[in-house]
Amino acid sequence: MKRFYELATVVASPAGYAIALDDRPVKTPGKADLLMPTKALADAVAAEWQAQGEDIDTATMPITTLANTALDRVKPRFEAVADAIANFAGTDMLCYRAEEPAELVAQQNTIWNPYLDWARETLNAPLVTTNGIMPIAQDQASLAAISAAVNSHCAFELTALHEFTGGFGSVVLGLAYMHEFQPFDVIWQASLVDQSHQESAWGKDYEAIEKTENLLRDLQVACEFLAHVRTS
Repeated sequence: MKRFYELATVVASPAGYAIALDDRPVKTPGKADLLMPTKALADAVAAEWQAQGEDIDTATMPITTLANTALDRVKPRFEAVADAIANFAGTDMLCYRAEEPAELVAQQNTIWNPYLDWARETLNAPLVTTNGIMPIAQDQASLAAISAAVNSHCAFELTALHEFTGGFGSVVLGLAYMHEFQPFDVIWQASLVDQSHQESAWGKDYEAIEKTENLLRDLQVACEFLAHVRTS
């Protein structure tokens, strides 16, 4: 699409912060009003629109894309999205441990156990672990506590949590980041324990490395998005 405007601006209203392109309000792809909950997020979205050249390239507008997702896909289906995220707790990566080698077992225990301790103490959601990949049942009260924690977020926060949960492969790690238990880089490395061990044992898989690098970039965008959502 050719650029059709000169200036992207933020317009405050009682309903939130909108984006105007030469005084024309922007809509989401789903035709909803592109209204942000904070000025910081609106400023970031407006900056992406302003940075466009002669052609509008949505691939260079990741914050806008997440805002559109929050309004078009998450807000209208909040309960379903929250349920999908919370359901990770039933088979959370942190609960399935290697039986060998001893080095990997020790790494998983050292790196992952603090997050399960945090879930037990902060969310009142103790989760049990098992060796191997056979499914293990979790206590329903713990699953309900995880669900309550997920549902406590607004649609914009839930959009970020969806990214973190899928990217980390763990709703516990996703919630730990949302609650600022550890910084992103620490949690990111915790999510890569198994992959890092495989690389040390068998060498680098460059296709997997490229996939991981792309995922990291997406999650870093989600971190920026969440920071804007939480900044007045």
